[in-house]
Amino acid sequence: MPHPHDTLDVWSVEGRFQHLIYSPKGGIEGVLIDTDGVPTQFVFERHDEDAAAAFAGLKSGQALVIEGIEEGPSPKGEAQHTVYRFERLASVDGKAPRQAEAAASIDGQVVRFNYARHGEANGVVLDTGDFVHTKPDGMARLGLKVGDKVRAEGRTQPLATGNGRVVEAVRVNGQAVRDDVEEG
Repeated sequence: MPHPHDTLDVWSVEGRFQHLIYSPKGGIEGVLIDTDGVPTQFVFERHDEDAAAAFAGLKSGQALVIEGIEEGPSPKGEAQHTVYRFERLASVDGKAPRQAEAAASIDGQVVRFNYARHGEANGVVLDTGDFVHTKPDGMARLGLKVGDKVRAEGRTQPLATGNGRVVEAVRVNGQAVRDDVEEG
């Protein structure tokens, strides 16, 4: 016998981006928008880096349409404004939100290495603030050093900090990062 399910209403809310909302540990846990003079908050699921990345690089005042589910009362106290659980960013300034770009390139000079969680170098950070992700085997193959000039090609998206981009490198300086990619 089927079980009845509660349905949740997903609201589409229009407003102007105000700012990011930080967690006590410095992560991004939501955003605040202005909806006709009324503050409206959207909170992300814990550790939802994709949600935070969707808002990276936005400027205060940009027109947004955000979808969310209205949160009920909190046992921690009364909210000062309406709070929604974030579902998706529907539009920015009337256009689909910028997602990963298909074939972009990033140019810059290596200023430091980036490391995977287990401690092995998995890419480089450039003087532009951009992060070129190569995975550890790509770093070994490319032999990059601090000071090298780099042109990285691949899918890009904004860094969660809002400054710079990350490129999932396919080619660096014309050299394939993996064996299954043709040299360029």
